[in-house]
Amino acid sequence: MSFRIALNGYGRIGRCFLRALHESPLREQLAIVAINEPADLERMAYLTRFDSTHGPFAGTVESRDGSLIVDGAAIDVSHACRAADVDWSALGVDLLVEASGRYRYRHELDEFLAAGCPRVLLSHPGNSAADVDHTIVYGMNHESLGGEERIVSAASCTTNAIVPILAILDEAFGIEHALTTTLHSVMNDQPLIDGYHHTDLRMTRSAMQSMIPVDTGLAVGVARLLPRLAGRIEAKAIRVPVPNVSAIDLVATLSRGAAREEINALLRRATNGGVHHHLAYVDHPSASIDFNHCRFSAIVDGSQTRVSGERLVNVLVWFDNEWAFVNRMLEIAAFWAQRLAGPSLVGGKR
Repeated sequence: MSFRIALNGYGRIGRCFLRALHESPLREQLAIVAINEPADLERMAYLTRFDSTHGPFAGTVESRDGSLIVDGAAIDVSHACRAADVDWSALGVDLLVEASGRYRYRHELDEFLAAGCPRVLLSHPGNSAADVDHTIVYGMNHESLGGEERIVSAASCTTNAIVPILAILDEAFGIEHALTTTLHSVMNDQPLIDGYHHTDLRMTRSAMQSMIPVDTGLAVGVARLLPRLAGRIEAKAIRVPVPNVSAIDLVATLSRGAAREEINALLRRATNGGVHHHLAYVDHPSASIDFNHCRFSAIVDGSQTRVSGERLVNVLVWFDNEWAFVNRMLEIAAFWAQRLAGPSLVGGKR
């Protein structure tokens, strides 16, 4: 019997989650049975069928009788603006994927539980560690998921990309200090032309005409997953005018000296065929578009590795900020379902 999933929010992440499940063998274990999205059903169906970034949907999509019909399977659709306005218990869902990005505080997230959701997976970090029961980066700490959690965060696309790289470097060489600069593709909270879209004055500027510095909580996210680096890492981010695929430029001071060749050899071993199955390594000439629709959490570009004065290291990491992240969310959902089906939950009940 499939693990029944509902989506709250059907924007970029929600639609990519559905598409990724359609392309994944995990579709035998997981099923999307409900979507709550304020937009009308006709537009939801249209944007499921056609996607400017990931191409046409490889299946059939229809809208009929208040449902989204994907490959003949009906998905119940509601259009509530508040979590409490949906009777989630009547839908019989096992897990709600919160993909709207609107809910970050515990008292807000508890509204989903009160409305009948047995458990919630966030597509973004909680406002603080106390707002969620656990933060999971699949491939790093997913086995610590016990099954009894009610609210879990999948962290962020940038956290999923950089935490494994930092962990590898820190274990091998030690990291004294680090600085990350995320070059992130545009997002739908930015205007196409200058306008009154945001209280941050920089975010009122045209997304497609400028590179725009924005705030980021990546350093906080790293510290939650790698507490030994707390206080030793800083982060900044710049939105760049491309529709998808981002990069992280990492600068780190190592505890001991390392040559460029040694660092690349380490990252190559750890990624291609190594223990980190969600990472990859390339050293051929690459551009960001080459990694569109790539499911790896991070792709180390060995051609861009630099070392200055033995201990100052610079590493470039590519990642598809949409596709890789939703694939990790799918894996968390499947692992959670596995935990619930096993003896880790008293009585083996969902």
